[in-house]
Amino acid sequence: MLKALPGWNFSHDSFVFRGFPELQNHRWLLALLFSMFYLSVLLGNFLLVYVIRRVERLHSPMYLLICTLCIVDILVVTTILPNMLLGLLFDWNHISLAGCLVQMFCTHFLSSVESTLLLAMALDRYVAICTPLRYADIMGSSTLLKLLLFTLVRSVSIMATLVGLAGSLWFCGSNIIEHCYCDHMALVRLACNSTEKNHTAGLAVIICFVAVDIPVIFFSYMKITSVVLRVAGEERLKAFNTCSSHLMVITCFYLVGSITFLSHNLNIRIATDINTLMGVMYILLPATINPIVYGIRTKEIRNGLLRLFWLNSKRSSSVKISPGKPQTGP
Repeated sequence: MLKALPGWNFSHDSFVFRGFPELQNHRWLLALLFSMFYLSVLLGNFLLVYVIRRVERLHSPMYLLICTLCIVDILVVTTILPNMLLGLLFDWNHISLAGCLVQMFCTHFLSSVESTLLLAMALDRYVAICTPLRYADIMGSSTLLKLLLFTLVRSVSIMATLVGLAGSLWFCGSNIIEHCYCDHMALVRLACNSTEKNHTAGLAVIICFVAVDIPVIFFSYMKITSVVLRVAGEERLKAFNTCSSHLMVITCFYLVGSITFLSHNLNIRIATDINTLMGVMYILLPATINPIVYGIRTKEIRNGLLRLFWLNSKRSSSVKISPGKPQTGP
């Protein structure tokens, strides 16, 4: 549908996704591939949340942050994957402007929350390894609440501004979004009026999250490394193992995300199929890898998972049918 605007003949209030134009003949294959990704995200992250929730020794700040990260991964993938699969399978590619803006806010908000969680996890490891005697005092419940408040205030304020600027644009040309979900710059490119503020806001997001979070994370792990190198034996191996798991997740998230954001905001021309795939994998890849990395490489989580399975199997094998009570005569 179209709506009239002052100074323009009309502005679109509905849009059509066209994310993989060169692969339209292979839509079922794409749907199968992304469905497998989605199932692995749900199973892996729900399993990790279940283990952390059930095993009492995992109720510490680091594991609670991992649990929160898993929940965010489930939410952000669910924001885009179901609609995307419907588009691939049944050509349900239309979305209203309001729906597009809601999806945009949820996607970018949850991604920014994930960035802040990775920052909090790096700081948690810094405190645990560099000042272990003060860990319980520093990383208490009040600190976690402050981190939560900081995460919400920063993410909501920045992403609401970003989406608000996008919603104020006029769309009087094409209504085809060259993506499979409502990415910020994919929508902004369709605007008829000036998008300078939108590009500035996009770069501000990169500066606020990438240019601030990555240096802090890098500094934290540099300090951690210097401390760990002075520790001998099993404690050094344990610290390196935990930190390497975090670094794998952080690298996966920021590397793909930085390439995606920079290509959009610096107007680097990339084929639509590749650009769409990068945008989807920025959401899917960390959410798929996180539970694998933490579940396999983190000894405490791995032991908790094995313990739960052992207890469940033992409980199942111990269930027996009680014999009927013999009747006694009068």
